Amino acid sequence: QVQLVESGGGLVQAGGSLRLSCAASGSIFSINTMGWYRQAPGKQRELVAAIPSSGVTNYAGSVKGRFTISRDNAKNTVYLQMNSLKPEDTAVYYCNAGIRPSGTYSYSSYWGQGTQVTVSS
Repeated sequence: QVQLVESGGGLVQAGGSLRLSCAASGSIFSINTMGWYRQAPGKQRELVAAIPSSGVTNYAGSVKGRFTISRDNAKNTVYLQMNSLKPEDTAVYYCNAGIRPSGTYSYSSYWGQGTQVTVSS
């Protein structure tokens, strides 16, 4: 069974940094795009950053220049380095990946359980 496990959330002061990690495990044949989404209270879930297998990154305008997404294909892991954090970055952050499980011929979207990021002013 394929699953995504996130780590690295927490409480930080404005201007600080956090690094999120998300590892995919299970019977995996391949992974295409990996990404991070976030959902603040009372708001819709939004894309923060994504990185396909080609490595060409995509960022939401609100985090561009402050956040960096990267991946380690050998470890099936995606990272989100968050610098210069602002109170408006406070949200639950979710990892997402398009994964083709072993023995199958198509990709499905998988989600992590979410990790809380709180930025105090």
